[in-house]
Amino acid sequence: MQQRFAGKVVVVTGAAQGIGSGVALRAAAEGGKVVFVDRADFVAEVAAQAQVAQPGAQTAGFVADLETYEGAHAAMAFAAQRFGGIDILINGVGGAIRMRPFAEFEPAQIDAEIRRSLMPTLYTCHAVLPHLLARGGGTIVNVSSNATRGIRRVPYSAAKGGVNALTQSLAMEYAPHNIRVVASAPGGTSAPPRRVPRNAAGDTEQEKTWMNEAVQQVTESTFFKRYGTLDEQIAPILFLASDEASYITGAVLAVAGGDNG
Repeated sequence: MQQRFAGKVVVVTGAAQGIGSGVALRAAAEGGKVVFVDRADFVAEVAAQAQVAQPGAQTAGFVADLETYEGAHAAMAFAAQRFGGIDILINGVGGAIRMRPFAEFEPAQIDAEIRRSLMPTLYTCHAVLPHLLARGGGTIVNVSSNATRGIRRVPYSAAKGGVNALTQSLAMEYAPHNIRVVASAPGGTSAPPRRVPRNAAGDTEQEKTWMNEAVQQVTESTFFKRYGTLDEQIAPILFLASDEASYITGAVLAVAGGDNG
């Protein structure tokens, strides 16, 4: 196992499950001091898994609602206090809550999609900047999506388009401060069942039909005609976060089997 993150303090949001937990666990295995952030209260359990798998690993879990600025600020402050600063932020919070034609979305549902998939990244980027500036530089990796082009999730697509714009503008603005800002744009990804579902209200039979239509579109739009694996998403994110990608900034890397969104 490489030790690309030895001596680095890494904050991973959305780290309780899915891609986020895989990224955080792998970063810890590669020597990073890793803060796992999520609003799910079992995030500390996930952080502890790294210490079991890698004795001596330095990890901590922190519960925060990153849909609020106060939550984002508290998470960054905790990480800096716990490990003496922050070098890398990986923003993994997001995910479509509902799948339906745009005309069928209610206003509150549109707002919820934007809060889930844009605001945590916007808030944490803002909250981490003072810590990266104090460090003399650092890296932000935003997990976006190739779903900026797709069906049945227009508000989510708009939110991820905002993440891409944030990535590119922030990269241009903070390059003089030795801060890189990049994004990974995953396509459809096979993952174990979520412990906390994205849509707590559950899906109606009609919504299940719309979901199946979206899954078919995602699958057919890839050159490989399949979903990616967790490992196929985790590896590019960690590459972008590492010093191996030191001359890459402002880029949005599509990891979607040829469907670039």
